[in-house]
Amino acid sequence: MAKSQSAALDRKKLMADPVMVGTIVVLITFLTLFILYPLAILLVDSFYGGEGFTIDTFQRILSMPTFVTAIGNTLKVGFLVGILSTIVGLLFAYVEVYVKMWRIVGGLFKVVSMLPVVSPPFVLSLSMIMLFGKAGIITRQWLKIYDNSVYGFWGIVIVQTLTFFPVCYMMLKGLLKNIDPSLEEAARDMGASRWKVFATVTFPLLLPGLGNAFLVTFIESIADFANPMIIGGSYDTLATTIYLQITGAYDKEGAAAMAVVLLCITLGMFIVQKYYLEAKTAATLTGKASRGRMLIADRSVTVPLTILCSLATIFVIMMYACVPIGALFPTWGYKFTPLTFKWFGQVFTRYHGLQAFRDSFVLSLIAAPITALLSMIISYLVVKRKFRSKGFIEAVSMLAMAVPGTVLGVGYIRGFSGGVFHTGFLQGLYGSAAILVIVFVVRSLPTGTRSGISALRQIDKSIEESAYDMGADSFKVFMTVTLPLIKDSFLSGLVTAFVRSITAISAIILLVTPSVYLITVQINEFAEKGAYSIACAFATILILITYGSVLLMNLFIKYFGTSRKLKPEKVKKAKTKRINIQVIKEG
Repeated sequence: MAKSQSAALDRKKLMADPVMVGTIVVLITFLTLFILYPLAILLVDSFYGGEGFTIDTFQRILSMPTFVTAIGNTLKVGFLVGILSTIVGLLFAYVEVYVKMWRIVGGLFKVVSMLPVVSPPFVLSLSMIMLFGKAGIITRQWLKIYDNSVYGFWGIVIVQTLTFFPVCYMMLKGLLKNIDPSLEEAARDMGASRWKVFATVTFPLLLPGLGNAFLVTFIESIADFANPMIIGGSYDTLATTIYLQITGAYDKEGAAAMAVVLLCITLGMFIVQKYYLEAKTAATLTGKASRGRMLIADRSVTVPLTILCSLATIFVIMMYACVPIGALFPTWGYKFTPLTFKWFGQVFTRYHGLQAFRDSFVLSLIAAPITALLSMIISYLVVKRKFRSKGFIEAVSMLAMAVPGTVLGVGYIRGFSGGVFHTGFLQGLYGSAAILVIVFVVRSLPTGTRSGISALRQIDKSIEESAYDMGADSFKVFMTVTLPLIKDSFLSGLVTAFVRSITAISAIILLVTPSVYLITVQINEFAEKGAYSIACAFATILILITYGSVLLMNLFIKYFGTSRKLKPEKVKKAKTKRINIQVIKEG
C-alpha cells in the first residue's frame, strides 16, 4: 500500500513539472525515431513483400553461397578473435596487477591501452599490409619474400586481436584489482603453488569477467567493417557482404535481410553479456581489496612475463608508428628514400584534405556536446527519477551498443530515403550532413550514458532535494547542481563522443554523399586503391587531432574539473541548508 502511494506521489510530482515531462517526451521521440524505427524498418523490409508477409527475401539470401560463407567466416573470426584477445588481455592485466615489473613497462601498457581509442579503426590493417604485404618492408625488403599474402582470415584475426585486446586488458585489470588478496594468500599458506592458486582461486573468481570480455570482443569483431574491408581480400564477412550488397548489387531488400541476421547475432550476444554475465560479475567480485597485494618478485616469473609483454607491446607500438613513417616515403614498397613531406602537402592541395578535415571536425564538434548533454540527461532520469517509461529510455539508449554500424546505416537508408514510413516526412535528412550528426550521436550515446549513470549514483540525493525545497524547478536543479557535480563525466563523454565521431566509418560510409568529405572515408578509399602513403598521411593527421583532443580534455579536467575535496563540503553545506529549511517549516 505504501509502495503504491509512493509511486502515485512520484507520478504526481512528475506531471506537475512541465520541463521534465517535455524532456521525457522529446527523449522518447528521439530514441524511437532514430534507434527503434530504423531497426523496425529492417524487419519490415525483410518480412514484408508486395503480397504481404513473406520469407522470400530470407530464402533468397540464404540460397546465396557467398552469404552463407560470410556467416561462417564471421563466426569463425569472431570466436577466434574473442578467445585470443581475452587471453592476451588477461596476460597483460595479470602482469600489471600481480607482477613487480619495471616502471617503463607500465608506461608502455598505458600507451597501448590509449592507441586504439585515438586512432582510426583500420590503422593496423594499413600497417600490416605495409610491413608484411607483398610490397612490405619486412617481407620484401628484408626477408626477400615475394609470394606471401597477409590478406584473408589470418590477416583479419591478427589485426582485430591487436586492435581489441587492449579493451579486454582494461576490463580485466579492474576485476583483478578487486580480488581480495587474502583469498589467494590463504591458498599459498596451505602449500599451493602459484599455478594452482591461479587455477583454483583467481580463475574461478575471474571467470564471469573473462566471459564478459570475450563477448564484448566477439561483438566488436563481427561488427567490424573497416579491417575486413581493407585486409580481408576475398574473405567476406557479414559486414562487408552487406556493404557490397548495397553498393555493388544495389539490392537494398537483400541487404536489409542480411543486416537483420547480423543484428540477431550481435543482439543475442549483447543480451547475454548485459543481463547475465555483468550481473554475475558484480555478484562475484564485490568490494575493494582489504589491503595491498604482495607483488610477485620471483625473477623466474617476473623476467619471462615482463619480457614477453614488453615485446608484444613494442610490436603493437611499432605497428602504429608505421603509419606516420609510411607517410614520409616517396613510394611504399619500391622506393624508401629520400624521405618526403609531399604526401602531407597533397592531402590539402590535391585530395580535398582541407574540406575533409573541416567537415569531419565540424560535424564531430556539433555531435559531441549534443551526445554529452543527452547522455547526462538520460543518466539523470534513470538514476534520479521514477516514471513508467524509464526502463524504455535506458534500454533503447543502450541498444545502439549492440547494433553494428553497417546495420544502422542500412536501417537509415531504408527508413529515411523515402521519409518516415515512405510519407516524405524527414526525407530531407537523407543525404544531408544532419543525418551524419544523428548517427554520430546515436553511436556514442551508450558510452556517455554508462559513464553518467556511474557518476550520478555517487551523488547524495540530499543535495538536489535541498535545491527543490528552496523552490528550484527540475531544469534549474539539473543545470546548477547536478551537472556541475558530474562535469568530469560530462567532459569525458564530450571528448569520447568527439573521438568516436571523427574516427567512425562503418555506419557513415553508407550514408555519406559527395557533398560531404570525411577523413575516414578518404582513408578507406585510398587504402582500397593501394595508395598507402596518402592514406597514412590522412591517418597521421587524424591521430594527431584525436590524441590532442584527449590531452586537452585531461588537462581541462585536471585544472577545472570537479574537486574531490569540494564534494564533501558541498554535501555538508546542502544538508545543513536542508535541516535549517526543515526547522523553519516545522517552526
